[in-house]
Amino acid sequence: MGLLSLAIWTPIVFGVVLLALGRDDQARSVRWIALVGSVASFLVTLPLYSRFDRTTAAFQFVEKQPWIDRFNVNYHLGIDGISFWFVLLTAFITVIVVISAWEVINERVNQYMGAFLILSGLMIGVFCALDAVLFYVFFEATLIPMYLIIGIWGGPNKIYAAFKFFLYTLLGSLLMLIALVYLYTKSGGSFDIVTWHNLPLPLATQTLIFFAFLAAFSVKVPMWPVHTWLPDVHVEAPTGGSAVLAAIMLKLGAYGFLRFSMPIAPDASREWAWLMIALSLIAVVYIGLVAMVQQDMKKLIAYSSVAHMGFVTLGFFIFSQLGVAGGIVQMISHGFVSAAMFLCVGVLYDRVHSRMIASYGGVVNTMPTFTALAVLFAMANCGLPGTAGFIGEWMVIIGAVKANFWLALAAATALILGAAYTLWMVKRVYFGAPANEDVKALTDINSREFLMLGLLAAAVLAMGVYPKPFTDVMDASITGFLKHVAVSKL
Repeated sequence: MGLLSLAIWTPIVFGVVLLALGRDDQARSVRWIALVGSVASFLVTLPLYSRFDRTTAAFQFVEKQPWIDRFNVNYHLGIDGISFWFVLLTAFITVIVVISAWEVINERVNQYMGAFLILSGLMIGVFCALDAVLFYVFFEATLIPMYLIIGIWGGPNKIYAAFKFFLYTLLGSLLMLIALVYLYTKSGGSFDIVTWHNLPLPLATQTLIFFAFLAAFSVKVPMWPVHTWLPDVHVEAPTGGSAVLAAIMLKLGAYGFLRFSMPIAPDASREWAWLMIALSLIAVVYIGLVAMVQQDMKKLIAYSSVAHMGFVTLGFFIFSQLGVAGGIVQMISHGFVSAAMFLCVGVLYDRVHSRMIASYGGVVNTMPTFTALAVLFAMANCGLPGTAGFIGEWMVIIGAVKANFWLALAAATALILGAAYTLWMVKRVYFGAPANEDVKALTDINSREFLMLGLLAAAVLAMGVYPKPFTDVMDASITGFLKHVAVSKL
């Protein structure tokens, strides 16, 4: 078993063990097993960094075994510079989520922890799969644990939100399945994704394939106008569910564009780039305005995620080294920042049992340590230089300037809008005199909460101050990717 298989199956095995444990009177043991499993899963991914060859665009750590011989389906894994960081990010966020639920979840603890560990392994599988059937199985299987997490541990409207999440994402994926079967027949009976990258397809066929993939990946990102499921799901999901959804699951769709849509249908991708750029700019500007009027902190952060993911798709479809690299860096930084912001809301909700901005005010007076960390994450969400949130957005804007100045100007409004809605929330929640008795009675974060937020703060600052290790890994793969996408397959 190679490193990638270990990264995928270690959390899944621990998750299955947790599901088998059963009773809530074993909750203490369950929590420790979940922590050991998540830390072990993260440690397994670390050798990938030390052994990764940054000079090549080829897939590394490749594993290939026959799976379904009759249809030439293989258990085929591999990562390149594009998918590398998402494996580590997924394992890291899983550790944080297990810590975040330590004292908060007291019912069905084994099922909660088990669902997250299984979900972690499945998401890593999506980023590692080089066989289309394997990718599709992992891609769709992620819906099941997240559906259960929302539907069992969510808020008052959890069943509605869980169904909406499941139906939106499943319906989009059905068109992708049709495209996968078509490509299987055109390639002479192969589900190998790399083989599909070199198929000579006419523009009309590429266009149909491009839109079939768009149906699946745009919902997952989510892009405007198929984003409406995300705020409802975030509001109802438990804190850990919101953190994983924003930090990792949204990235599955954006990753799909880089692995399927653009390399398999490069001519159609260039032909329809104007549409993708337009949808991205609408997400950046319009959704930013929508975020400004939200009264629920979770909804505000959810709409903020849509706006930030608009930067990602914008960077991809300007077809430049800076743009694509900036989009990937933005995905990684958004993983840290959005998870941290949802966890901050969770810290407040655990104490006051309200997510409404009006329920707070002057939190800094009673929770100074927590406020310092929360404001740091808010600054990163605004794109403050020196934080992770700045790097990706700046790279995308510079890439957009080289493509079209007015395009870059429109994209840059996101920085202004992002600062507006984030700072307004910070002002109303954290500063001023204590607004009510609930705020006066608050206690500052404990060591467990400081650990989870401190780890994310370290990641946000490290990436913001020194992003070179992140960009070095992906440079060769992005160069090869752009060379491939720039060559006409007609």
